[in-house]
Amino acid sequence: MLLKKRKRESAEINGSSMADIAFLLLIFFLVTTTINVDTGIGLVLPPPLEDDVEPPPIKERNLMNILVNQEGRIVMDEEFYQLGEVKARLIEFIKNPTQDPNLAETPDLAIVSIRTQRETPYRIYVDMLDEVMGAYKDLRDEASRANYGVPYGALTEDSPQQEQVKDMYPKKISIAEPNE
Repeated sequence: MLLKKRKRESAEINGSSMADIAFLLLIFFLVTTTINVDTGIGLVLPPPLEDDVEPPPIKERNLMNILVNQEGRIVMDEEFYQLGEVKARLIEFIKNPTQDPNLAETPDLAIVSIRTQRETPYRIYVDMLDEVMGAYKDLRDEASRANYGVPYGALTEDSPQQEQVKDMYPKKISIAEPNE
């Protein structure tokens, strides 16, 4: 007796609903994904002065003028600097450890004024702002470590310690209108 072998049917997975599942997953990820919106440079501006109020007088000694020209070169108080040298120069200007009469009298009187020209590359301008902010961050970190033994970022938000460090090194940055 000879037995005939039956042909086995190959096992197949029904793929008709795969397209529906893929479509539903696509919609799910589109709905649940957040898209970061570029908000620009976040700076807190002081309130505008009243029309009848004169701006406070500023000694030239306490003002660090920074110009970023159309070639992206940085001029600080009539001297050219590389981008990497800006932070160290600003820290020296703000702290004035040697009581140099050409540098700021005290850190709370120091003002950094940044001016650009219309053709200044945006990337250089942003890098310049990063250097200025980095100088203040380094100064605040140093003060926080000296007084409290922790970096400034480790202090509790709006704590008396954080406020004291902010008062020691307040960010006084002036963004001047570009030159024509």
